Amino acid sequence: MTLTGDPATGARPQPPPGAPPRARTRRRRSQLPLALFAADAACVLAVLLATAAQRAPSVAVLGVSVLLAHCWLGLYRPRLELSVLDDLPLLLGGALAGVGVGAIAEAAFGAGRVDRCAVAAVAVQTCLVVLARTGTHVLRRRARRSGRVAHRTLVVGCGGLGAQLVELLQRGEHGLLPVGFVDDDPRLPPELRPVPVLGELAELPELVRRHRAAVVLIGYSNVPEAVVVDVLRGCHGLDVEIFAVPRFWQVSSSHRLVESLRGVPLVQLRRPAFRAASWPLKRVLDVTASAAGLVVLSPLLLLCAAAVRADLGPGVLFRQERVGLGGRRFEVLKLRTVPHRPAGDGVPRWGVGEEELSALGRWMRRLSLDELPQLWNVLRGDMSLVGPRPERPYFVERFEREHEDYLWRHRVPCGITGWAQVHGLRGDTSIDERARFDNHYVENWSLWLDVKILLRTVVQVLAAAGR
Repeated sequence: MTLTGDPATGARPQPPPGAPPRARTRRRRSQLPLALFAADAACVLAVLLATAAQRAPSVAVLGVSVLLAHCWLGLYRPRLELSVLDDLPLLLGGALAGVGVGAIAEAAFGAGRVDRCAVAAVAVQTCLVVLARTGTHVLRRRARRSGRVAHRTLVVGCGGLGAQLVELLQRGEHGLLPVGFVDDDPRLPPELRPVPVLGELAELPELVRRHRAAVVLIGYSNVPEAVVVDVLRGCHGLDVEIFAVPRFWQVSSSHRLVESLRGVPLVQLRRPAFRAASWPLKRVLDVTASAAGLVVLSPLLLLCAAAVRADLGPGVLFRQERVGLGGRRFEVLKLRTVPHRPAGDGVPRWGVGEEELSALGRWMRRLSLDELPQLWNVLRGDMSLVGPRPERPYFVERFEREHEDYLWRHRVPCGITGWAQVHGLRGDTSIDERARFDNHYVENWSLWLDVKILLRTVVQVLAAAGR
């Protein structure tokens, strides 16, 4: 089902391997988030120990609430620039959010209000956090300058901007060690290159593995932007941070730029879904919801099965091979809705016409009741509740040839429902649109997005919008 080729020549690269894409490139992770969290937790503990015993519960609730707010605000993420002044607005916002959450918790489970002593404790805690974070940043900067913290870095684009990035990294202020350029057509002559050219852009995933790179910086190169996107998607299974210099950065005034190399802005690309802290919760949601669904909906499932048996005869379940995560094949289960299938010429058919369905089958499809057995596929781990809809191998190979972004749908588990389906892309609809919606889901996944899709699916089922 996969396509091979060289992205630098316009051919499509291979999709991710079939195994779940867990950190295939082993590297030393940044210890900064752990150090910052430990410093903040020590401040919370210090304030708690200095608090009178009768007020300790309220102070503990507020302290934990502030730590959670810091996590939510991204104060424990790795970063290139270390500045307490940059963190200060978020630290103050975290303190206010912590007090608010603590007040709600106290109202629900405690004495009903947060006293002044507890608020004062949060203020003292915030001051201690600022001091502790200042000390942590000072120690971290010293470790970077001494070379004890140096993450191996590849720079895409061997031109003027690439050379500037390497020069800035070699100062040692950001904890990144440039090991080489990646470019198809280097514009700098060999004598002016501060580091060697290691290979072409199409080789980027392999170069990351070979050189144990922890960071990739994307500058400018002569490779078409669409090809660069494909190559970056091919890095989906790698444990690597990717930053890109935005176009027209010299005149850009965007405040969303998350990092800076001494005046050169960098945008950190979103991490793959499987590296998100909440990704394991997706499987927890799948197992919990599918098991509960099978139990709660078992009377309805048995009733539908009995109706299919009475209407269409033996063979209640319909089994069909589909393609899931990374090209894996599995057998999907559905309730049968077609009385008789014509033999045909051996070529799989794209869909079933309304005239071929029984009256019961049309009704079941409109309510999506024929999909209920797929809860067993979810429980087994073949599928997820939410994800790109799985397709048959024949059509996967065909669509990969005809639609350039189709193969990238298989970077996450397939699902019973998906982002494309809740936007009306079911049945005989545009494959290009489906691929665009599915890839948007893959690249912007969050647990809340899954919940939102499930809620919209319920509304569509109740409105009999299935086809």
